[in-house]
Amino acid sequence: MYGTPHIVSDVMTQTVAAVGRRAPFKEIVQLMDDWQVSALPVIEGEGRVVGVVSEADLLPKEELRDDPDASRLQLRQPVDVAKAGALTAGGLMSSPAVTVRADATLAEAARLMAREGVKRLPVVDDAGLLAGVVSRADLLKVFLRDDEDIAEEVRREIASFLFAPPASAVQVEVNDGVVTLTGRIHDTALVPVAARLIRAVEGVVDVGFDLAHDSATR
Repeated sequence: MYGTPHIVSDVMTQTVAAVGRRAPFKEIVQLMDDWQVSALPVIEGEGRVVGVVSEADLLPKEELRDDPDASRLQLRQPVDVAKAGALTAGGLMSSPAVTVRADATLAEAARLMAREGVKRLPVVDDAGLLAGVVSRADLLKVFLRDDEDIAEEVRREIASFLFAPPASAVQVEVNDGVVTLTGRIHDTALVPVAARLIRAVEGVVDVGFDLAHDSATR
């Protein structure tokens, strides 16, 4: 892949709220409200992440609070019933925690979020200690990249190698993250290769081509 991809440590939030196993229910709710987050890492020792407590982990207490029918409780998932009666983070959390390394690429983090169905991931260092939190919004920051910055990388790292003059004459334009290549090329077999490489450039939303085959140019 051309260029240097951003990694999780480039976009993660380093100052984060976390709780220990013994944190009480109300303290967890208060922290979520204070920090405006939907989940908190649960840590122990020097900061090793042992679980995550989320709004979904807290809701069974409210959902089952006024259910007087014990037989209905038996139809629930055992984990929900247990969490409805839990008083601290240790009983409420989902464990083991789904975490991501600080040096993982943004694409790797996005795939992990999608696979696990989570909105936020605790970020851990080489020792497994909490280093930050990365959210879906953090991963989307690459799409704020300036159009001309994207265009310059595509010209320098991709077009200048695949469509080098004099065999080709290609211009690169970027508008709202959409890359368009126009001009004349000698080898049209390189277009799918260019499309794949350009889509791998961070900040690219889509790629299009308006290229003419110039069989006379060598």
